[in-house]
Amino acid sequence: MEKTNVKVYFFVWADDFSVEDFTNTLGIKPTRALNKIVITTETLFRLGTEWELGTGYEESFDINKQLNFVLGQLEGKEEELNQLKKKYDLAYRFVIVTNIENHETPVMYLDSRFIRFTDSIGAEVEFAQYIYS
Repeated sequence: MEKTNVKVYFFVWADDFSVEDFTNTLGIKPTRALNKIVITTETLFRLGTEWELGTGYEESFDINKQLNFVLGQLEGKEEELNQLKKKYDLAYRFVIVTNIENHETPVMYLDSRFIRFTDSIGAEVEFAQYIYS
């Protein structure tokens, strides 16, 4: 039997920016980073550069377990995040993905600590829910 699971990641995007500079300035190794690729064929074209820090899918009934893990790595780096955002015209987003099995929905709320942090760096929050019977 499958269990409800949650994945959370902090997503950074811009047309083009230095993934190396971003990583070195924060002192955090990303979970995934993709540099902009422009290839003239019709089969491959990336529209921007991406940097992510997150969890894998984990069995969970409270999104805050995964959210706090990611947030804990970024707290205290608000000044650097805001400087990088301005330097590279970055967009910040926290993505919360839930795979709901057998109607076992996880607790989903955003605490004041998370709300203050996202506001301080101008980040958005995205929820993606997939429901399985």
